[in-house]
Amino acid sequence: MPSELPTTDRLADPQRDALYNYDAVSQKAINSQKPWLKDPNYFKTVRVSAVALIKMVMHARTGGILEVMGLMQGYVDGTTLVVTDAFRLPVEGTETRVNAHDDANEYLVEYLRLCRDEGSRMENVVGWYHSHPGYGCWLSGIDVGTEHMQQSFNDPFVAVVIDPDRTISANKVEIGAFRTYPESYKPPETSSSSALLDGSNQTAVPLAKAEDFGAHSSRYYSLEVEHFRSTLDSRLLELLWNKYWVQTLAQNPLLTNRDYGSAQMLDLGYRVQEASAAVARAGRNGIGQNSSYGASTAHHPSKQVDQHMEKIVREINQVAAKERAGLIAAEAKVKMFRGEDTGS
Repeated sequence: MPSELPTTDRLADPQRDALYNYDAVSQKAINSQKPWLKDPNYFKTVRVSAVALIKMVMHARTGGILEVMGLMQGYVDGTTLVVTDAFRLPVEGTETRVNAHDDANEYLVEYLRLCRDEGSRMENVVGWYHSHPGYGCWLSGIDVGTEHMQQSFNDPFVAVVIDPDRTISANKVEIGAFRTYPESYKPPETSSSSALLDGSNQTAVPLAKAEDFGAHSSRYYSLEVEHFRSTLDSRLLELLWNKYWVQTLAQNPLLTNRDYGSAQMLDLGYRVQEASAAVARAGRNGIGQNSSYGASTAHHPSKQVDQHMEKIVREINQVAAKERAGLIAAEAKVKMFRGEDTGS
């Protein structure tokens, strides 16, 4: 659960605004020392401003089924990377990747120059973000290569992934932050990268992405994501709410996110078929191999199949619960705004 500084009614609060006090001298000293080169797990946390988070989520949402990409500005604060702002890049997106060309690099250089000339934002670029519409927050092989290259030439650098579909579905931002390991480094099996493969705390990755998911998990680790709001952020969010509260209240996630819901149920159908085939194989000879989960059932076939089935059942129940909650919310809104008796 992202943590946040306490709210305040004061126009300016030193505690809440302190994270926007960029110190170029101290940042230059940190960049010259480069303590992250001595410890592959040096950075532990990413703190994202509320306005930057909204900008990234809105950008990810506009991409639809296509991936989008942008950059984040900020600075280093101990073992934390503080993100104060974000801006989108003019890149070509597909359903599996985003491709940055020379136009994007020129745009980046000009954007940073204008920020410094106007004195509005002096921070350097500390990372990039992109979207994974509908398939969770993790790094693909292409993403790992991109992040590794950036860390080689522009460190400190962090990769942030946002899933706009799951954000709408769960009504909370689905976000992850990651850094890659040096090629010569081998992380222990108990590292946070291996936790990415733990299906107990994560919504299933669609079968179309299952092969890539986890294939490169040993090459990167995840960071804790927090958010903060300055007094200016709070005022901007209040203005946004005053303008869009009607649309927010009127929208129905079952309609605005129905393509994702349909894809989710279709994928679950395929997973049930695959699990049924695994059950049949286990019943015939007691051994098998489940390619989608990457786990051998040679020693305990029935136990492995049962675990897979239990996981699918949990996911089906989660989808059903969200559909049920959406229907109840829609019915409640209709009765509320039409002045009908809700039966309470």
